[in-house]
Amino acid sequence: MRQRVVRVAVTAVLVALVLLAVPLALAIRSSLYADRRDALERTALSAAVRVSPDYAGGDPVELPAPHSGERIGLYDPRLRLREGTGPASGDAAVRRALGAVVARTGSGGELVVAVPVSHAEQVIGVVRAAAPAAEVRTRVLLGWAALGGACALALTVAVLVARRQARALAAPLEDLSRHCRAVTGGDLGARAAPSSIPEVDQVARTHNEMLHGLTELLRHERDFTANASHQLRTPLTGLQLALEAGLDQDETRLRPVLREALETTRRLHRTVEEVLRLARAHGLHRPPVPDRPVYRLLRETADHWHGPLAHDGRRLECVARDVPDDARVPGAPVAEILGVLLDNARVHGRGTVRLTVRDLGDALAFDVADEGSVTGDGARLFERGHSGADGAGIGLALARDLAVSLGGRLSLARAAPTVFTLLVPLGAEG
Repeated sequence: MRQRVVRVAVTAVLVALVLLAVPLALAIRSSLYADRRDALERTALSAAVRVSPDYAGGDPVELPAPHSGERIGLYDPRLRLREGTGPASGDAAVRRALGAVVARTGSGGELVVAVPVSHAEQVIGVVRAAAPAAEVRTRVLLGWAALGGACALALTVAVLVARRQARALAAPLEDLSRHCRAVTGGDLGARAAPSSIPEVDQVARTHNEMLHGLTELLRHERDFTANASHQLRTPLTGLQLALEAGLDQDETRLRPVLREALETTRRLHRTVEEVLRLARAHGLHRPPVPDRPVYRLLRETADHWHGPLAHDGRRLECVARDVPDDARVPGAPVAEILGVLLDNARVHGRGTVRLTVRDLGDALAFDVADEGSVTGDGARLFERGHSGADGAGIGLALARDLAVSLGGRLSLARAAPTVFTLLVPLGAEG
């Protein structure tokens, strides 16, 4: 591309120089020849005013001294040279001047100007001034040489400017090409830098936006895989243990085991639905419809988590403070978030676990607290892959994404004792 830009610029400059230099060269030639003839005419006129009308009778004629290379001569009406230098017989210029006009000719390698000498309205002679044409040609060649030098300088400057502009134009495109090759090589974090060329910047922005979309798509796919693996592992393990325990029971005690396995299967189904909904919800701001009363959600959560916490010798307290009876929230995603927080408290916390629901007017706050503490940067707990409070760094990240998909927010309200707060927009029945 750089060579193409330079070629185009140099071609344009060459065309412009030709269109300018040729007429200018002709103007220089014409001007120098015209100036020399004008100088000869002034010399001839100066000599003509010194010619006495009685020169034909023998009066001496004092012609002015000619300049270097010039010849001045006085001719009578019979074309004879009477004074000065020049051809013995008058030439065509002298014959034309006898007609009372100033004659300008160029012949024999000379520039000639003939001026008539008049007396009593009669032409009594002609003053002829001549100079070598080679002198003017030399000046013309020197002028053309200067013009050629100026053209060469202009062409050199044009090449330098064109090369600089070619670098300026090609550098952003070459940078964009390098980024494309880096993306092809697997570096999805490569981004094209802005330049000073709006058109190239537009291409770079489109490239970056496309790459960002592809990166987000791949990230969502990886998150979906990680979320599904993380959230399904525990229910599947529990289901397997329940079924294995059922094999050891007689028929009279098999029903409770099957009931527990069925409930685990339902929870597993809800978990799969939420993970799929979250995967589809990226980029779409359409929170799910509030479909479950808060008190029912608290009761179901307490029934599910009371056993695992009691098995570890810990208590679970669920409290609702001033929550309207008809308050509803999206049941499945909120239950999934609370499940992540309670499992996090069970595994990494200690002491009594408290789930408190508070009415904030246009939102509900779900506080999950225990008697443990969180060390380090609390904001990093929600980074995917961070080996913090939830071990693999997936559960809290998933809970945060679910909260955002609801139009809410999940945060660490207090590090010691640990309190996580989930804010959910409030929906009322009807």
